[in-house]
Amino acid sequence: MVSGKLPAARRPAGARRADARPADARSLAWYVQRLPGVIALSLLAACSSTTPRSSENVCALFDERPRWYRSAQAAEREWGLPVHIAMAFVDRESSYVARARPSRNRLLGIVPWRRPSSAYGYAQATDAAWQDYRNATGRLARRRNFADALDFIGWYNHRSARSLGIDKTDAYHLYLAYHEGPGGYRSGNWRRDARVQGYARKVQNRAARYKAQLAQCESDLGGSFWRRLF
Repeated sequence: MVSGKLPAARRPAGARRADARPADARSLAWYVQRLPGVIALSLLAACSSTTPRSSENVCALFDERPRWYRSAQAAEREWGLPVHIAMAFVDRESSYVARARPSRNRLLGIVPWRRPSSAYGYAQATDAAWQDYRNATGRLARRRNFADALDFIGWYNHRSARSLGIDKTDAYHLYLAYHEGPGGYRSGNWRRDARVQGYARKVQNRAARYKAQLAQCESDLGGSFWRRLF
């Protein structure tokens, strides 16, 4: 392939130095042209790695994170789980922390030891449950990705609704099945566990609050091009 460059012996004196400035200028122009894209990617990375300012109001949460609303909508379309219930699950499981894990047990009450489970990410899915989800859907999903976590929650609850006969609007019993697993839910042990029932009531109450809030703001979600982009 012909490069178009002069052989060294024929290159005019000073040509090497003269070529350097335009190259530097072109390099600077290349970075300047791409600066908006770099800034956008940085903002996306920041949004994905930090927690929202508040989780009390789902309207404010979606206003801060418009992409989360679209992810919740996508999961609802795919699996039939209402947006307000899916978001209540995330709030309960991880408080919207992307890399959430259970606290470590302590050996002799002092030394940090093993974690009680492999639960991880927004949905606090265990290694085994996440692998089941990936096998069932064929998705190369990540637990710290919000859209993937919501899709997992939708898939899991769709499975609970189908195999356990739980209505997809019943946040209380859906969460019991999510926390206990299908076998644990069928066993009914949760009926004697006030702690687990308390968790389910919190999800139920949060879902009801989110539903009422969405009724006031959902028509306004989406908005401008900038909001659709981020």
